[in-house]
Amino acid sequence: MSSSNKHLTTSWGAPVGDNQNSVTAGSRGPTLIQDVHLLEKLAHFNRERVPERVVHAKGAGAHGYFEVTQDLTKYTKANFLSEVGKRTPLFVRFSTVAGELGSSDTVRDPRGFAVKFYTEEGNYDLVGNNTPVFFIRDAIKFPDFIHTQKRDPQTHLKNPTAVWDFWSLSPESLHQVTILMSDRGIPATYRHMHGFGSHTFKWVNAEGNAVWVKYHFKTEQGIQNLSNELAAVIAGQNPDYHTEDLFNAIDRGEFPSWKLCVQIMPIEDADTYRFDPFDVTKVWSQKDYPLIEVGRMVLDRNPANYFSEVEQATFSPGTLVPGIDVSPDKMLQGRLFAYADAHRYRVGVNHNHLPINRPHAEVNNYQRDGQMRFDSNGGNSVYYEPNSFGGPEETPQAKHAAYPVSGVADSVAYDHNDHFTQAGDLYRLLSEDERTRLVDTIVGSLKLVAREDIVKRQIGHFLKADAEYGSRIAQGLGLAAPQEV
Repeated sequence: MSSSNKHLTTSWGAPVGDNQNSVTAGSRGPTLIQDVHLLEKLAHFNRERVPERVVHAKGAGAHGYFEVTQDLTKYTKANFLSEVGKRTPLFVRFSTVAGELGSSDTVRDPRGFAVKFYTEEGNYDLVGNNTPVFFIRDAIKFPDFIHTQKRDPQTHLKNPTAVWDFWSLSPESLHQVTILMSDRGIPATYRHMHGFGSHTFKWVNAEGNAVWVKYHFKTEQGIQNLSNELAAVIAGQNPDYHTEDLFNAIDRGEFPSWKLCVQIMPIEDADTYRFDPFDVTKVWSQKDYPLIEVGRMVLDRNPANYFSEVEQATFSPGTLVPGIDVSPDKMLQGRLFAYADAHRYRVGVNHNHLPINRPHAEVNNYQRDGQMRFDSNGGNSVYYEPNSFGGPEETPQAKHAAYPVSGVADSVAYDHNDHFTQAGDLYRLLSEDERTRLVDTIVGSLKLVAREDIVKRQIGHFLKADAEYGSRIAQGLGLAAPQEV
């Protein structure tokens, strides 16, 4: 053995004398419980897998930076956007949504697009998808929706009947369904897709003036997608295709990049716009609110260890910095709790102390203890507030910008229920070839649904979006289109 090799030790640092043979009572005797090295190895092995994410389980990640290219300080006081040319380190995790850790990368599914900015004022997480809208607009429906995307509790198989039953009973899903079933439903790689914050957020400037904002990451590699046929072939040959592609591209020095743009809406416009701008099933017209360039994101470094960096990375839309705040979007409001709570369950209450999640900014608070608290745990510093011992104090200028609310506490639905116009507009924007592939994909999926009433109910939604859209799907299924919708 080379003298330069490091000595193998236990996790406590004691040297290991034999890593090939257990301690037994004689050559054929039972293994002895005194073999603490064996017990440690087996016990650690049993615990090497943290629970996988309920959604976004399968993913890939990379490090990089964000560089500001336009001065938008008139809209936000966020420090990392404070000057042209400023660079902020970041980590990005891309993912599929519904599949398990071992599922294929090339399934027809939305892709997660989560960005962690390590700013001077703390971490900022922008947790979105590769689509500008979502299937539902109230978080109370999210567990039910995800149940339909998972496995049937009896057969343990994916259940198209459950999927389309939910969608047909939730017409607000039609816009996202149209995107999902279109050519963009299967990106060619993570590098060749756009990213979106999806929700409406609020920016606040140094004077306390606010605007509503939506985020758009535009891929500089260009949009590329996979056909159903090619995606199926790749799924069988290399289910980790997207993960491998991202790693290899960065390893070759072909650093993927995206231009970040925003749409800005004056605060008062939210009360008069033609639909609720906080409804995540809708997009804002770029004719009304054009894209404004903010900066450029570049991914230039692969993780050194997948588990410690990609699997243990935690993102939450509630991880904000001064100058960026949330909106009344009901889906976003639910995510503010759900994401952070999922991380406390899956990784632990001190997940934000892990190197991949730890802010680059100084952290001072009164949180103590908990499993896996592996720093000094605050030492002997004061552990409560208010106090008389010079502990950390509030920063009044970091308070969230106020906005008025009114009404009765009740379970209130959105006022606007036009679920069809934007889906129809999208259908009419597609070329004839794109429409044909969209219809064929939907028909192929609906053929798997066990009940005709569910299929007919969904066809009714397509007809409301566009008569041709619904009629072609009905024709593809050999059904007569409903006369009234």
